Amino acid sequence: MQEGEEKQLNIFAMTYAETQRLDVGMKPHPKFPHQQKLKATKPLLSEVIDDVEAAILLKNMPKVFYNIETKTQPATDGIFHPAPEDFVNTLMSVIEKKKIQNRVVIQSFDFRTLQFLHKKYPSIYTSALVEPTDKRSFQQQMDDLGFMPTIYSPYYTKVTPELLKECHDKKIKVVVWTVNDKASIDKLKAMGVDGIISDYPDLFNKK
Repeated sequence: MQEGEEKQLNIFAMTYAETQRLDVGMKPHPKFPHQQKLKATKPLLSEVIDDVEAAILLKNMPKVFYNIETKTQPATDGIFHPAPEDFVNTLMSVIEKKKIQNRVVIQSFDFRTLQFLHKKYPSIYTSALVEPTDKRSFQQQMDDLGFMPTIYSPYYTKVTPELLKECHDKKIKVVVWTVNDKASIDKLKAMGVDGIISDYPDLFNKK
């Protein structure tokens, strides 16, 4: 790039209808060796909720909680995703239409999302996701967030008994991510975490 030349970012925007021509389930990914190949397209959130609620009713199961992540960052606002306020308002319009407000947790690494949620939709449960590279203390993270979330969600290797106690003393639940081996799941359960995110939920039923 020559001096003074502006860097241009070429974006290929697709409509929802166009995404339905692309399969997202058959190509294997090296990070997920146990992936089962299944023809699939990206659904709308409303479709996911409808399918889950229908399955619950059909199988006479207890109602479930939805853990929904907003993937935003300042550098790509208005490029790859809406700004946090627009993103959250759009998300909440679906949640409210489907009447699942009391069964939703919104999680994000982008604290802007959670701050807007806390301000405009204070009854919605929030989960503060934290990267393993984050060098701030738990208290510094909470100070930057500006309020106490429902859930604190760090990378699983960063959890200690001391951190658990600090969170529980503040009435904050701890849900760790992303745990994909049975030994670590058992260790974290014994430690007393409140929840575990995994790509392989079948591990929880293995002896």
